[in-house]
Amino acid sequence: MSYQSWIVVFALALIVAIGIICGLITGILSWAGGANLANSVLRGGASLGGVLVIGIALLTALNSLK
Repeated sequence: MSYQSWIVVFALALIVAIGIICGLITGILSWAGGANLANSVLRGGASLGGVLVIGIALLTALNSLK
């Protein structure tokens, strides 16, 4: 790896934290908008997964640059 390992761990922790916050906000707004609980949880999980995929892809792309 071209970065130090603690920077990568910190970046992954930050990506996961942002994903959890986005997933919670998505689920709460979906539930407040009238969706039932199961659909709200699914939408929040999809939002979390999307943020994780984009964040890890960005981290990988930045790691490949030299």
